[in-house]
Amino acid sequence: MMKTMMLAAIAISAAGPAIAADADVSALLLKKTEAFSDAGPIGDGKAMAALADPRLIFFNENGDRATREDLASITPGPSNGVTTRMAVTDWDCQVHGDVAVTSFIDKATRTDAAGKTVVARYRSVETWLHQGSDWTMIGSETVALVDDPATIPVASIDDYVGTYRAASGMIFSFAKSGADLAATTGGQPLTVQKAEAPDIFFTPGALRWVKIFRRDASGKVTGFVYHRAGQDILFSRVA
Repeated sequence: MMKTMMLAAIAISAAGPAIAADADVSALLLKKTEAFSDAGPIGDGKAMAALADPRLIFFNENGDRATREDLASITPGPSNGVTTRMAVTDWDCQVHGDVAVTSFIDKATRTDAAGKTVVARYRSVETWLHQGSDWTMIGSETVALVDDPATIPVASIDDYVGTYRAASGMIFSFAKSGADLAATTGGQPLTVQKAEAPDIFFTPGALRWVKIFRRDASGKVTGFVYHRAGQDILFSRVA
């Protein structure tokens, strides 16, 4: 029996350091993630690089790719009186053996010298690898989360009600829905539209899709430009 136990111990030792329980890994990676997030606004590139694997694949919220060496080269810039507080929220961690995938929202609260505060939110998904006795980041991708803008009242919803067609044959229809304008395409349910400026409407929660209506010299709505993910599609009003 003693010999069997010794052989088992030797086998475990040869397999390398044991990985902690999932909850412990999650707690450790949350601390590492908070340290990484805090280092960014103050330009501590060395602290960020210390958490990264040499083969890191990293994309920021602008879609720019960076290596660990790029992170290490980051240095503090002028603060201009701006202070930034970071908070990691909506944390989730899934451990798959020696690999862990995390997702979270970074909440950045920036306060300028005059005391004005602006809050920005970023959704990230990161991958960590357990090597030796530590975890290092091997992948990161971030997207900026955009809040709906302030809205304005619409003087005459009837101006926009009707059917519009693009050159491709795609059709949008607009109708009144109580006090709001609502849109549908392809037989989908109506979705309420809100105006952020005169003749500019958006779908709440989907700011990548904006409708910019056009008028003729007499003020009649003749069509709209569907600004979708940086691409413009022109729709003309169907008589």
